[in-house]
Amino acid sequence: MAAELMQRWTQAMRDRRFDVAWNLSADALALRDPASRDDPSLPYHQRWVWDGRPVDGRDVLVRCYHGLGDTIQFARFLPLLASRARNVTVEMQPDLLPLFSHWMDRIGFHPFDLAHPLPPAECNLEIMDLAFALRAAPDVHAAPYLPQRWQGSGTGTIGLCHAAGGWDADRNLPAMLLQPLCERHDCTLLMPQPTGPTAALPVRNPAGCPGAIADTAALIATMDLVVTVDTMIAHLAGAMGVPVWVMLKHEPDWRWNPAQSVSCWYPGTRQFVQTEVGDWAGVVRRIEGALADRPHHAPPSVALAGT
Repeated sequence: MAAELMQRWTQAMRDRRFDVAWNLSADALALRDPASRDDPSLPYHQRWVWDGRPVDGRDVLVRCYHGLGDTIQFARFLPLLASRARNVTVEMQPDLLPLFSHWMDRIGFHPFDLAHPLPPAECNLEIMDLAFALRAAPDVHAAPYLPQRWQGSGTGTIGLCHAAGGWDADRNLPAMLLQPLCERHDCTLLMPQPTGPTAALPVRNPAGCPGAIADTAALIATMDLVVTVDTMIAHLAGAMGVPVWVMLKHEPDWRWNPAQSVSCWYPGTRQFVQTEVGDWAGVVRRIEGALADRPHHAPPSVALAGT
């Protein structure tokens, strides 16, 4: 999608003018060369898949070519797709299969093997095409929608995630900015092991949490609040219905509207956006102020030696 078109599309999505966004997506699709569809010479995350044909009454293959968070975010539309297509097969990242593989009998889930993808079907989509292909707004298919649902501990426990990986360092928060928050509240790291420098934080699990996403989901289900940067953890917790506070850079990704405090994708999500580029300290101060309005639970001293 050309830069100017992408800017208009982003603003339309943020403004919840979804019909406008879908019309812009249709314009972008019309400009594409059909010969370049699902081009094997490109990295998977740069490919386009859907050719615009209707999904109704067809055998549909949904490919998950983007990030784990993208897959979780757009999986909400799979039940609607299954109600309209003849058959639905989802080629999903193996790490996510334990969360979804028994979700719906009408959908077949298969692990996505980068070296050996499934052959094309009658109709093929990338999972992020679903909202456009189905003309489905996110608030029509609201969270929670993951089988793993929020239980909550009732103790005020906070799950923390401060890094989104190396591909967009501007989303990452210096871990030690969270030190005062961890000293005042009962916190658990939702960073995968090993976490390196974050081991100094006074949390229940200084070494981080297990790497398996299903285990992380089970841990998140016991949290009373998740505080995270823009990464898979935000989507996972949001899709489970867990209250989430997302710490966002000054110009966040298209799915977060910096002009609003809540997300239309995850109604239980509150957004804390940098007021100036790089000002994570200001974001953390606002988080701490908001936490002061919540019931206080002191961090148990025995937890600081956690594994």
